[in-house]
Amino acid sequence: MSTEVLEKPELKDADTGPEMFHYVDKTKMTESAILGTLVQALCGEVFPVTKVPKPGSPVCPACKEIYDSFSE
Repeated sequence: MSTEVLEKPELKDADTGPEMFHYVDKTKMTESAILGTLVQALCGEVFPVTKVPKPGSPVCPACKEIYDSFSE
C-alpha cells in the first residue's frame, strides 16, 4: 500500500478576470458543475464550472469572437 502524497494541480484564474464568463460545451458544463471536472472554453482557458452566468453577465471577448465566427 502506498502512502504517496499527490499534489493538487495548480489552477490559474482565467486571464479575463473572475467575473468574466466563457463559452463552453453545455454537456461538459453540466458534468463539471456536478462532478467538478475541468472544462475548456473556446478561448482555451481550462477551469472547473463554479458559477452560472445571468443574462447580461460579461462574456470573454475571445470566446465571443470565436463563437460569432461559427455563424458567419
